[in-house]
Amino acid sequence: MVTAVKTKTEYEAIIGLETHCQLNTKSKIFCNCSTEFDSPPNTNVCPICLGYPGVLPVLNEEVLASAVKLGLAINGQIALYSKFDRKQYFYPDLPKNYQISQFDLPIVEHGFLEIELVDKKTKEITRKTIGITRLHMEEDAGKLVHAGSDRLAGSSYSLVDFNRTGVPLLEIVSEPDIRNGLEAAEYVQELRRLVRYLGISDGNMQEGSMRCDVNISIRPVGQEKFGTKVEIKNMNSTSAIQKAIEYEIERQTEAVENGDKIAQETRLWEEGSQRTISMRSKEGSSDYRYFPEPDLPPLEVTSEQLNRWKAELPELPAQKRSRYESEFSLSAYDARVLTDDRTVAEYFETAINAGANAKLVANWITQDIAAYLNNNKLAIAEIALTPTSLAELVSMIEKGTISGKIAKDILPELLTEGGSAKELVEKKGLIQVSDPTAIEKIIDEVIAAHPGELEKFRSGKTNLKGFFVGQVLKKSGGKADPKLTNQILDKKLQG
Repeated sequence: MVTAVKTKTEYEAIIGLETHCQLNTKSKIFCNCSTEFDSPPNTNVCPICLGYPGVLPVLNEEVLASAVKLGLAINGQIALYSKFDRKQYFYPDLPKNYQISQFDLPIVEHGFLEIELVDKKTKEITRKTIGITRLHMEEDAGKLVHAGSDRLAGSSYSLVDFNRTGVPLLEIVSEPDIRNGLEAAEYVQELRRLVRYLGISDGNMQEGSMRCDVNISIRPVGQEKFGTKVEIKNMNSTSAIQKAIEYEIERQTEAVENGDKIAQETRLWEEGSQRTISMRSKEGSSDYRYFPEPDLPPLEVTSEQLNRWKAELPELPAQKRSRYESEFSLSAYDARVLTDDRTVAEYFETAINAGANAKLVANWITQDIAAYLNNNKLAIAEIALTPTSLAELVSMIEKGTISGKIAKDILPELLTEGGSAKELVEKKGLIQVSDPTAIEKIIDEVIAAHPGELEKFRSGKTNLKGFFVGQVLKKSGGKADPKLTNQILDKKLQG
């Protein structure tokens, strides 16, 4: 008798992200109140953002410009006609009991973003396109500050800070094209690069300038119908997004395998226990009772505005990556590292424009300089080494004026004290010895001083060559030309 073996069902995750990006305008979206972060509670408020009766909102044009620019950057279709809507919900930090947002006619639709997935071992990069359903403008709510002394029972009371009320937001809604935590994290990182390159937001997730809601469900591989969607609310780091998704895929898979029903709900990521926990049942769009905002006229983007904002776009991260690979023959990985931060890319390009070799500059920035920045928690704008001085350093290595070792030796001083690399080399007398006669003399002295090692080398222990090279460099104060040293040493050791 043959017993049938039940095959294990394979599941795939269907993931979409709703990303809220806080703009860095100086004033709020519908009034003149300041958007300054960390101001004393309830000082950046007025009757308009607090929703007093009879007040009228007026759209900040810079918010519209930012929305259009990001819409162009995500390859979206810009709506020449759109409108604002009221989204009704009741919460203590929402003084009007509604939010001005955009519902059925958003400013941007049908975009996409290409993400890069890096293999940590091989550094190879694969690319994937994530669709973007829409991008719309809206106002932020306030902030609840939970307080109290009863730690066991939790907060005994809450305070409300309305400073954030009315701060402009862009909400970017992706298509459900994401399949795992890594893809989600990379998607958010690419969005953050875009808003920083555009200069419309600092993208600081820790301060809430960018935060994400994750929508995730699972289904058997090959099934077209989506599973029950669960939302994970207010994620504020890419690592947390990745971990939460990985946890939720495992939780939902286990539940389905056990025959349990997945509840359509909103959950929170609990960092301490590294798990998601239930928050509330999920609202549908009908619960918000949207209707057109009566105090704001419809928006019409003119061709003059569209052309002006399009002309103001900088070279974007993906464009820079592609150009660095083709123009400078850099690897996809190096191009990615250099363009991750716009200030690093500008530093790199300034050094190149000063006449330095692109590949050598890239190596110094992505290796020695990057290590220094990471160890000291600094941005590249905070170091004393200028791009011009780095170009000098690289050019001296390329010309054989100094060795790579000498460059590494003086780099710490250049990073902290600055100044000209060329002048520092001359001041310290570190110009490389490239005279064959002078190097040959040093080699003869080293060989004469180590007859035992010479005999062992000629007996077959050829790895001792490194010992002799080290001794020559030591005796020359690190100034002997390494390439010339190796050539002459090979002849001398062979006898």
